[in-house]
Formats: sequence, C-alpha cells, structure tokens
Amino acid sequence: MKWTGRYEGYHAAAFRNDLISGLIVGVIAIPLGMAFAIAAGVKPEYGIYTTIVAGILISLLGGSKFQIGGPTGAFIPILLAIVIQYGYENLLIAGFLAGIMLVLMGIFKFGALIKFIPRPVTIGFTAGIAVIIFSGQIANFLGLTGLEKHENFLPSMKEIVIHLTTLNLYSVITAVVCLVVILFTPKFLPKVPGSLVGLVVSSEFAALFFKGKVATIGSSFGAIPSTLPHFHFPEITLDRIETLIQPAFIIAMLGGIESLLSAVVADGMSGSRHNSNRELIGQGIANMAAPLFGGIPATGAIARTATNIKNGAASPLSGVIHGIVVLLVLLLFAPYASEIPLASMAPILMLVAWNMSERKEFAHVLKTKTSDSVVLLITFLLTVFTNLTTAVEVGLILAVALFVKRMSEVAMVAKVLPDPTAKNEKVAIHMVTEGRDCPQISIYTIEGPLFFGAANMFEKSIMDTIHLRPKVLLLRMGKVPFMDTTGESNLASLVKHFVKLGGIVLVSGVQPQPLEVLKKTGLYGFIGEDHFFGRTGEAINYALLQLDYNKCAGCKHSAFRECASLSGSESQHDIKERALSGSVMH
Repeated sequence: MKWTGRYEGYHAAAFRNDLISGLIVGVIAIPLGMAFAIAAGVKPEYGIYTTIVAGILISLLGGSKFQIGGPTGAFIPILLAIVIQYGYENLLIAGFLAGIMLVLMGIFKFGALIKFIPRPVTIGFTAGIAVIIFSGQIANFLGLTGLEKHENFLPSMKEIVIHLTTLNLYSVITAVVCLVVILFTPKFLPKVPGSLVGLVVSSEFAALFFKGKVATIGSSFGAIPSTLPHFHFPEITLDRIETLIQPAFIIAMLGGIESLLSAVVADGMSGSRHNSNRELIGQGIANMAAPLFGGIPATGAIARTATNIKNGAASPLSGVIHGIVVLLVLLLFAPYASEIPLASMAPILMLVAWNMSERKEFAHVLKTKTSDSVVLLITFLLTVFTNLTTAVEVGLILAVALFVKRMSEVAMVAKVLPDPTAKNEKVAIHMVTEGRDCPQISIYTIEGPLFFGAANMFEKSIMDTIHLRPKVLLLRMGKVPFMDTTGESNLASLVKHFVKLGGIVLVSGVQPQPLEVLKKTGLYGFIGEDHFFGRTGEAINYALLQLDYNKCAGCKHSAFRECASLSGSESQHDIKERALSGSVMH
C-alpha cells in the first residue's frame, strides 16, 4: 500500500466525513479510555493519554485505512496482572518492549499470517463482538446503577437482572430520544450522520429536562483531567528486561492479533484492504511511544473502528482527528464532555453492534450444516462467553483440524491397470478385479496432498501389496500437488522396505514440489533417476522389461495386452524388442 494511496482523490466532503466521524469516535473514546485504565489498575488519565498518543500514531503509521487504536478491554486482565505483580512503572516498560516486538513482527512479515483466518472464524468473532458491544450498553440504556463490573458475559447479564429495580426512566427516555433521532435523521438530513445529531439532541434534551437525573461521563468516571501528559522515559535495565520479557511478549501477541483482527473487520465493513505488516509496525511504534507519556498498551479497537466506519470515515485522518478531539477535550472542553449522558451513547454503540453483526452471513453459514457451521458457532460462543483471543485460537485450531480431516478424506490411493478400450489405454480402477491383477507389476494412482494427515492412509493402502511381493511397484504421482516431510517419511519407509525385498520402485508424473522434497531428502537418488518417468506409459514399458518371464508362462490374469504373448510362445527377446521400440503404449 502506498503512503499516498490512502488519500488519493481526497476532497472537502471526505474531510467533513472524517471530521464528523473523528469527533464522534473521539467523544466515545474518552470514557472508554478512562474505564479501561481504571479496570487495568492504573489512573484514568493514563487511558486518555494512550488514546491521544497511540490513537494518532496508529492511524498515521498503521496499515489499515480506518483503524482506531487505543486501550481495549481484551488487555484488562493481562495489564491488571502485570500491575499487581510488577507495578505501574514496569507496566510501561513491558508496553515499550511489546512495541519493539510488534515492529520486529512487522519487519519479518508475520502479519501475512492473519490472511489465513477462515471466513467462519471471522464471522464468528465479529458476531460475538457485536453481542458484547450491544449487551454492554444495556445498563447505560436503562440507567441501571450499582452494577459490579465483570469481564465475562454471563456475570454481566446477571448483574443487569439483579439491578433491574434501579431502572432510571429518565435515562431510558434520553436513550430513546437519541435512538429515534439516529433512525430518522437519514430521512430528513441524509448528509448528516444521525449518530452525531442524536448525541447532541439527546444531550441537550437531558440537560434541559433531566439535569442531575441521568448518569453522565463525569458522574460515572470522574472529572476529565485538563492537563497534558508529561514525557518520561522509564528506567529500563537488563534485569527488568529479563523479568518483563514474557509479559511483554503476551502483550505483543495479543495486541498484534487483536489489531489485525480489527483490521479484518474493518476490511469486511468498508471493502478496503489493509497491509498487515505495516499495521504491526504502526502498532509497535505507537506502543513504544505511549509509555513515554504514561500511556498503557494499545491496539486496534474493533468497536471504535466499526463506529468510525459506520459514521462515514474516509481516510486515516478520522483516527488522527479522534486523537486530537480527545486532546482538545482534555485541555478545553472537559466540563462539557463530562455532561454527555451515557444513555446518549448507548444507542449509537447498539446500532453499530447491530450493523456489524453480519447476521445474514452468520445465518447463511449455519444453514449449510457443514463443519464450517461448527467452527462459526464455537467461535461465536467462545467470543461471547470467554474472550476474543480464546475464541480465535480455538476457532483456528478447529478449522485447521477439520481442514486436515477433509484433505485426508480427499486423498485417494487406488490400484489401477490399463484399460484396452480407452484412448491410449489409460489406466483405470475398475480394471483391477480378483481375476485380473498382475502378480508382478502393481500400479497405484495417488491423488491429493501427501501430508501428515493422509500419510498413514497412503502407507496402509499400499502395504498389503508389498507383502504379495510383486517385482515392480509403479506410483503414479501426477495428482499429488504437495508433499510434506511426514508424507515423504512414509513414502521413504515404503520404498526402502519394498527395495529390501528385492523389488523395483518406479514413479511417474511427479510434480515440482514433491520432486523437490524427494531430492532434498535423498529419496530421489535412492529410487534412482532412471526410475522417474514423465508418463505412465513409459514407466509401464520399463516395468515390462523387468519381469520374470518364467512366471508369466501360464498366467491367466491378462492384466496387460502383452500378457497373451508373455504367457504364450513368443520369445522373451521379441517382447523386449517391442518394449524398447516404444510400441507398448499406455
């Protein structure tokens, strides 16, 4: 992705969209930043500093056009554990080290791995995140009070049920006003984002009629500090690095995974394409810079990124504006922003959750009733009931396991013989019967990748033939696109066992990748270069020359058209002459 490409064709209308989107996301990011910081065991202003510094740098330097960076809920248990065990100062060092690791991951192009996440996993965690976002706003919508915060879905829902008696009708009215305005604004003011109008109208409505009766940012999270963060380079020593390298690695891995997953979600919602490695580098630089201003680790925030896109963001400038908005609020407008009702923000995030849920795709995959449906459902449930990281890990492992199972089922090993009625006497499975099977030449067609998932099946399929001790084993490998070391190992075991019994192994039609593996492991040399053929017919001609013609005498199998001559009176010299002249075609 070119640096200038993200702003190609940029115009005034796009800037207006970025300005509006950045403003909305910035306002939403303020209480989230503070809340995540408090939950992580540090002061609320540190979450604000993270939002400003990391948010701006992630948008400027990252690889996603619409990514919004900042503190996120996924980090809370990890950061809290580090603060409890090592202290806040060491958390800053761990975050700085994690930033270095992320930069290195980007430089060494680890970001490309995210492209291999299957679609059912992506849909599953996206839908799960939508449920978490939506359910997380129920309490604010209803104005419930006295709730204890929980990391998991079920305890959070239990808290809501327990505290339903604290329902605040003023909050409900405020939220409904915001929701109605958001839904009807597109009809009357199609060029103005309904979420911004809803936020302003409902905030003014609550200030005029319900002042002091609804929870606001200020009443819920405390007064927003009006001071700039101070630059401070943490004291990094070798001992601290040794102590914190493991926590830093966990932060880097989780931050990298979540940011790239957020970028994937952004791609799906916007139709854009992110640069994974550049995203990791941008995330790394942001996480190296944030601790210098007291900030905690940051990553791509899926909910805020989704909000950014849904509010019409046109470029990374919206993310920069979001950071600037937070900075201006910190310096100038803290008292005003503190008065925004939480009930006004609830409908905005609920609609974002509804729009990003991919409900149609979700239903479509479920209807297929395939292994993809299982992966989708498990990923979704784990995202809701555990956390995103666990969901993606399990989803990927399950998807890989099911993929391996499918590939092993696709792989086929079948004994074949030439069909005299077919053009060029092509080999076919149906030609092998109990009464028609050459005792001296066994021909096998192998189809599908010869990898660890199918290697045992391949070996078992041919092992019975070895015990019958044919003279020649011909392996047709033209339909084997890939071979790993496990497949090669099983093939080598088979070949060496067969050769030890005095047999000859021939290979026809081997593709470039398996051939390269065979050459690197030495199996190519062991089999012999002259035992590899481009076409099966050539290999059969060669095999016919290796027969023990005495055993052919009186044979009734008639596996090849030459068998009539071999089992009859024609001399061995004449048969060899015909085979060498190439008149035997298969």
